[in-house]
Amino acid sequence: MSTPLDSPDQGGVATLDRELEELLREENLEPGDHERFSHYVKKEKILESALTGKPVRALCGKKWTPGRDPEKFPICPTCKEIYESMTA
Repeated sequence: MSTPLDSPDQGGVATLDRELEELLREENLEPGDHERFSHYVKKEKILESALTGKPVRALCGKKWTPGRDPEKFPICPTCKEIYESMTA
């Protein structure tokens, strides 16, 4: 008798790991200054991300999954410049 782990092509953890790796490649998550700055993102996109775990895209183009308190970091200068040009 075999278990799902004996046949990774038939499902189980191995399949989930491959699917997760593929999704991460497709999402093209960008490393970089999103760790150092708070970025501007539409409120509804942040809520959607909190519910689904999907990454968001900031005004500056950075794509990541929010998960920290933005009040603790300075605002991204690129996001701020774009936002100010939109409201001027």
